[in-house]
Amino acid sequence: MTLRLTPYIILNGSAKEAIQFYENVLDAKVQSIATYGDMPDNPDMPFSEEVKQLVAHALLKVGDSDLMISDTPIQSEQSFHLENQVVTICISTHDVEKSKQIFNTLQQEGKVNCPLEETSFSSAFGNVTDKYGVTYNIVTDCKE
Repeated sequence: MTLRLTPYIILNGSAKEAIQFYENVLDAKVQSIATYGDMPDNPDMPFSEEVKQLVAHALLKVGDSDLMISDTPIQSEQSFHLENQVVTICISTHDVEKSKQIFNTLQQEGKVNCPLEETSFSSAFGNVTDKYGVTYNIVTDCKE
């Protein structure tokens, strides 16, 4: 039996924008994307036209890894917010320049929590929260 964990990012209406951002920053490849409008109608929980435009589920391929993204379907005044988010996604490369490129792009409109720098365990390590509130560790695995 194989066990695999896949990060799943849930956003409040910005999933399409985030997908495009991650396509550029992480060279992600969209495998599939479905909106709430693509889903069968549920008479007990009808979606507004605004919600029908939101991403219900997207699967992206980032290198050998999967990344899933969706929007919450709850209207904005009731939208849920992930308080005290405790998951950090680790992006590992073998190239310091690639790590710098990813880190610098993620920090735009985001927040640097730990600058990208050489450490005892990495040629370039840093921690950044992007403009969508997702936190990443960038690790460069080329230190000898």
